[in-house]
Amino acid sequence: MTKPLRTTRADYAHFLAISTRWSDNDVYGHINNVVYYSYFDTVVNEYLLRAGVLDFSEGETIGLVVETRCNFFAPVVFPEPIEAGLRVERLGNTSVRYEVAIFAQGADEAAAQGHFVHVYVDRVTRRPVPLPAPLVAALKPLVTLVTG
Repeated sequence: MTKPLRTTRADYAHFLAISTRWSDNDVYGHINNVVYYSYFDTVVNEYLLRAGVLDFSEGETIGLVVETRCNFFAPVVFPEPIEAGLRVERLGNTSVRYEVAIFAQGADEAAAQGHFVHVYVDRVTRRPVPLPAPLVAALKPLVTLVTG
């Protein structure tokens, strides 16, 4: 498996500053690998909430994560602040592939980058449904041409 090319800030359409926490570090002195997935989830859900298209308690549709991946390029350590960059690589009929990069504050190259795929389903039946029009409209500004 070939490691992807390291992305830069210019590759992302939305950013969220995130404070690292003492508990994010592991015994090896850097942010633990599993914490990056929490950062991914945070930037995506922050964007969806602010856009008014995520109602996690009452919404008719919900996004289920069906695939994740993260590649690491440089360590990040508490108390270093980070920024999560977000873009949409693919906007399908029932799914979205979000791509996220984690940047040390002020750094141009990603310390880590990856993706996760949400399949949107009916809250009750858990069967895939077409992406709601307001969600599509909110995500279109994040769709970028991926060249790497």
